[in-house]
Amino acid sequence: MLDSVMIWNEPNNKSHWDIELDRDWAMFAEMARLAGKAVGEACPGLPRVLGGISPIDPNFIRNMAERGALDTMDAVAVHGFPLDWNHWQLNDWPSKLEEIRQVTSKELWVSEVGISTFGAEEVQEFGLKRTAELLIGRVPRIHWYSLFDLPKAWPATTRHREAEGSSYYRHFYMGLVREDMTEKLAYRHFSAFTPEVGLCQWFHFEDHRLEEAVRRMKELGVTYLRTGLSWADYYRPNALDWFDRQMEALADFKVTVTYCFTPEHKGLGETPNYTSPPLDPREFADFCAEMTRRYAPKPGRQAQEAAPAMGLAPTGA
Repeated sequence: MLDSVMIWNEPNNKSHWDIELDRDWAMFAEMARLAGKAVGEACPGLPRVLGGISPIDPNFIRNMAERGALDTMDAVAVHGFPLDWNHWQLNDWPSKLEEIRQVTSKELWVSEVGISTFGAEEVQEFGLKRTAELLIGRVPRIHWYSLFDLPKAWPATTRHREAEGSSYYRHFYMGLVREDMTEKLAYRHFSAFTPEVGLCQWFHFEDHRLEEAVRRMKELGVTYLRTGLSWADYYRPNALDWFDRQMEALADFKVTVTYCFTPEHKGLGETPNYTSPPLDPREFADFCAEMTRRYAPKPGRQAQEAAPAMGLAPTGA
């Protein structure tokens, strides 16, 4: 069921990694290196991607290379939200990609790009079209974030939540489909950009939207998807039942699974949480290996499908 794996999510963003506990990202680099090695041993040839960075920072990628984290990766990834959170303009996408290509020869993905409808749906409608123009042909993977709006009763994954003001509330309006499952203006245009553009959709534990997501993605012509399996959720009751159901539902798509989120009882710090470096990074690597063995393609199928899925020669590149 796996097309590729991603190690962590936005490691250079304090909402996803506690930089107060790991100021030079040495612990993250070691954890990523061990996880990449474990995935490679669990399923040789399965593409491994360093977690998408936000902000786009070539110095972070250079740091990861110097610390050996890229030695067990096949690709690196970036996230960009220039109409919502970043201090650069939408038309800067080509130059932001070039900044990363200057510091690594690894394949480059855009594993999250999207536009909130917090202010107006017309902004997302325009932004989808222009983003597709700027990115298709420049990278092999473009994951639009996201299919669904985040339900207002659920918290967004940030450090300071409501204290962030409007920046926080933009998280709830990133979807092409509203919480009540009605379609936004941009939805009707999305199929014009598939299959070149895929989706990134995070599913919460026992997410009630899973089957609807599958139906919608097929309707839109989506062929590849990025989602996550949470190390923290692994310790919930019936976790493997939920993981199995999620992965089985997504079996018709090329799935990039992101492994991330430290269980509270496994983290460093006085008040450890999902952003904490783990006490023992080998435990995270073991989780990555176990999930990879559970959901990786069978050896014969992997040889046929996993390598082409990387898109090593993107159209127009």
